[in-house]
Amino acid sequence: MLDHTGFVVTDLAKARRFYDAIAKTLGLATVDNFEGSFLLGKGPNEFPYLWIGTLIPSYWVEGSRPGINQMHIAFAAKDKAAVDAFYNAALENGGSDNGAPGPRAGAGDYYGAFVLDPDGNNIEACCRGAAAR
Repeated sequence: MLDHTGFVVTDLAKARRFYDAIAKTLGLATVDNFEGSFLLGKGPNEFPYLWIGTLIPSYWVEGSRPGINQMHIAFAAKDKAAVDAFYNAALENGGSDNGAPGPRAGAGDYYGAFVLDPDGNNIEACCRGAAAR
């Protein structure tokens, strides 16, 4: 399963404001990492986590830059209210709409919302099953 993933952003303060806001709606936390980055997850030293920073990763190929390869990250929400709160917090903190909260055709018992973070990464929160009804 997932240990961690991450992406580079252009403005750490703007990204931190955005991810601090959506983390709270999903029962997650942001924690300081090294200078120029922070982690989003269940808490300090817990896996999996999402690394977010301005540092250039050693594995980037020549020509890479923030936002060139749009990422998609879907966070599990406990219920529809958490999805709605995620969406509103994202829009109030520098995100933009990429799919308002609601069911998705052909996905069964599924309720989700999509936003673009300040660098254009597609960030989703969703719930499934009874929580989505």
